[in-house]
Amino acid sequence: MQKLLAYPLTILYQLFFGLTLLVFHPIQWVCLNIFGYRAHKASVSFLNLSLMRCTHILGTTYSFKNEHDIPTDRPLIIVPNHQSMHDIPPIIWFMRKYHPKFVSKKELGKGIPSVSYNLRHGGSVLIDRKDSRQSLLEIGKLGKYIEKHHRSAVIFPEGTRSRTGHAKPFKATGLKILMRNSPSALIVPLTIDNSWKMLRYGKFPNGLGNHITFTVHRPIEVKDNFDEVLAETEKAVTSALTSFQEIE
Repeated sequence: MQKLLAYPLTILYQLFFGLTLLVFHPIQWVCLNIFGYRAHKASVSFLNLSLMRCTHILGTTYSFKNEHDIPTDRPLIIVPNHQSMHDIPPIIWFMRKYHPKFVSKKELGKGIPSVSYNLRHGGSVLIDRKDSRQSLLEIGKLGKYIEKHHRSAVIFPEGTRSRTGHAKPFKATGLKILMRNSPSALIVPLTIDNSWKMLRYGKFPNGLGNHITFTVHRPIEVKDNFDEVLAETEKAVTSALTSFQEIE
């Protein structure tokens, strides 16, 4: 019965989602080209809040837990697990004061209103997964960018989304490149739980009534031993995962 109800609600959700992207695309352009970075950044924050509000049609709710005093005057490397594309708008909204920029695949850099524009012009980097040299160069540029401007980079070290809630092993290379190029950064582990349920039926329809949680863990200083930092980060992120247990 729930899956049957999900079909019309998903159509309604996708309609509002698409309209939101179309409305905010020219707003972003005006903000960036007339008023500059700060206005553009604000428009992106409210775009992603609006995208979150669209998911309320599906009965989706969110909780964000951060018990740590994370500074805004130094760069951050935010390291979440990855369960669905629904992970991204809450990160942008809830972490907005840290100016999050993303390591994203190049395919998202064109053809998607609002999203592609922000990825190309908002400070994020687009990588070609088939070209490791290009990918590493772009990630290095992002590291230098956050080091200079005291902003944050978001990297999903699993590489691809988990479709079951289970965390995949972290890949070290991209995170190490960021740490080398932003030596004063703090690593911020972030656990995302239940987002995978939005795609429990595949791409269509969406799952209904999901409560997605975001848990920020104690920040970790970048050390000379990158492998130690990576292991500590991965342990923190996976420690708060619970939803996968329901399908074991």
